[in-house]
Amino acid sequence: MQLPRGPSNVTHVLVAAFPTRLADDVQGVLAITPEARLAPIMPFEVEVQGEAVAIPSRIYNEEPGTDLERPLTGTQQVILHCLYSRHSDGRVRQRHLEQIVASSEPWVVPFVVQLAGEYVLEILTAIGRGLPGLSVPGSAQRRLYGEFIARNPAFFARTERRVVSYWSCYYRRKYGAFGTYPGYVLLEALRAAVREQVGALWPRHTPPPLGDAGEIPA
Repeated sequence: MQLPRGPSNVTHVLVAAFPTRLADDVQGVLAITPEARLAPIMPFEVEVQGEAVAIPSRIYNEEPGTDLERPLTGTQQVILHCLYSRHSDGRVRQRHLEQIVASSEPWVVPFVVQLAGEYVLEILTAIGRGLPGLSVPGSAQRRLYGEFIARNPAFFARTERRVVSYWSCYYRRKYGAFGTYPGYVLLEALRAAVREQVGALWPRHTPPPLGDAGEIPA
């Protein structure tokens, strides 16, 4: 669903993608962002450290030039990369994801996890490469992602189902067993992170890793 396109409405939508304390920084980023011919697509809501944010599924703005980006603060540059990780062009999403995937900011995490549930294989690989700490017990990355998933179980369950769906639709021939698919490997690392965070098993919404390639969860 496309949102109404008025400038004030679009600004409100994009500011709402981040914690309220970052509102001024988001405004600073939007000041150098080219206006889009299409409004953002309906946001998805998640909780970040007790605060609800609503992140657009897609944006359509052209990327600002390097000369416009240069004066941005470090925080503003991360915000810009987060926003463009929602771009309609997969190559743009990947390029900006690679700039933020290793960030320790909790408000970056939902942008990364959302991309784990999308269809571009190179993006899944980039996430895995950028989050080596997910496989390290007690690491800062495990705590960061485990806490986010524990706060957003429905969002993670939806992400799991999307990973399975895209594997089945696009990659089943290449990865006959779901357990060999990079998306599965990433989900298992995220599940290990939340399991360590809550100290208990976490529900699974994916097929057995080496089961029948035709077995899809309900």
